[in-house]
This record gives sequence, C-alpha cells and structure tokens, in this order.
Amino acid sequence: MGRLFLITLEGNIYSCKHCKTHFALYEDIASKAFHCRHGKAYLFDKVVNVTLGEKEERMMMTGMHTVVDIFCVGCGSLVGWKYEAAFEKNQKYKEGKFILERFMVLGPDGSHYMANPEAQVAGSDADDA
Repeated sequence: MGRLFLITLEGNIYSCKHCKTHFALYEDIASKAFHCRHGKAYLFDKVVNVTLGEKEERMMMTGMHTVVDIFCVGCGSLVGWKYEAAFEKNQKYKEGKFILERFMVLGPDGSHYMANPEAQVAGSDADDA
C-alpha cells in the first residue's frame, strides 16, 4: 500500500474524532439544520480526506436521494455521506454537497458532540430549512 497523502487545513476545522484527520473548514458549512441517526449533522460545500463508498438510492426524510457514504482516509470510520442526486426539485441544492455527522467529528474547538439517544431516525437527513 502506498503512502497516505493527507490535506492539512488551517483555521477552524472539523476533524475525525478517532484519528484527528482534517475534514472541513467552518467557513464551508452550508447548513447546520440537518439531522442523522445520531443527532445533529452539518451540510458542507467541501470536504477533504475522505473516500467514497458505493452509490445507492436512499429514502430520507426529505425524499429519495442518490448518495454515497464517506469514510475517513486516516482510520476508515464512516463519517457521513455525499449527495450525488436528489429526486425532488426542491432538494437539488444538496447535490454535490457533503453531510458530516456531528457525532463522528471534533468541532473547531476540539469539542465532542454527544449522540442523542432519541435521535435514532431511520433514513436520515431531516433539514429544518
């Protein structure tokens, strides 16, 4: 296996809670009004240091979407998903954007987000906007 190439971000960053690999800048948050099975999730315009899983159609609270799961390149943890396509016209703004589950990342100040036990929602992605 080759050497792992990581992009190092500067500023207010979100990183893997397991291995501290950098994922995204605070400035790249498109929305904090999303939810996943563990609680809060943030929609980002750009994310780095992730690998993509297989495309699949997933029914979410806001309708059917084509998504790929995203994994940390450092430790392989599942950290969220990328929207490839949205079937509903009013959901098209999500295409090409990334969800990071807040439970799986450290905040810019190094804080952990504790999972909400009541947030076990099947199919995730409820956005309040």
